[in-house]
Amino acid sequence: MSAVIVVLVILLIATTGLREYIPGYPKAEYRQMLVRNALIVDSLELELEKRDQFFKGIQSIMAGEVPEDEQTLQAEAPPSDIEFQEFNHDSIFQDELLAEQLSLSLKNNDNKKVGLTQMHFFIPVHGVVTEHFNAVPDHYGVDIVSEKNARISSVLDGTVIFSGWTLNTGYVIYVQHEADLVSVYKHNAELLKTTGEKVNAGEVIAIIGNTGEYTSGPHLHFELWHKGTAIDPENYIDF
Repeated sequence: MSAVIVVLVILLIATTGLREYIPGYPKAEYRQMLVRNALIVDSLELELEKRDQFFKGIQSIMAGEVPEDEQTLQAEAPPSDIEFQEFNHDSIFQDELLAEQLSLSLKNNDNKKVGLTQMHFFIPVHGVVTEHFNAVPDHYGVDIVSEKNARISSVLDGTVIFSGWTLNTGYVIYVQHEADLVSVYKHNAELLKTTGEKVNAGEVIAIIGNTGEYTSGPHLHFELWHKGTAIDPENYIDF
């Protein structure tokens, strides 16, 4: 008889809300909270992974290296299909450029889609282009020679994500813009902005110089990176 009573008591506790009063057994609301927190943690892990990939690409750019995505693209593409000298709408990259322009957007009040070719770039410094963009020997920008102590300006509104010294390129400043665009200014004599500062298009951010090991005279080495890929600045800026 006692065994039957024990069985009935166990069934009563297991099938009713009484089980929540057993020490160590979580309440229903606690179980829901655990499930909800698990989902939130999973979402945060995905966002952190995306953030880490983005910053890894930025670090590669600042180190003068090619991001992994760009290396993979170069390794898979047949050499005969690659042209680095011309990037215009009549080239073999026409479809890619059109798709890229359609995918870009500026965060304005109208939420209007704007391509890179529609963006108004401020000239970083007036001068003469002495060396053009050429990705084959890892020259991912243009070299501009200007007058002594010429002021270097930000090409667009943005935020300074790096401002400091590197062994190869001297005083360098990186500015993050909208549409996943980063502009790079190397070999400066002096930096006028610090990391984290907001800058406007045309605002002076540095003074032209001759710092770093990879320089043979006073000039600005200017680069544009879109979504981790180097693009030719002369396709968008009339120096």
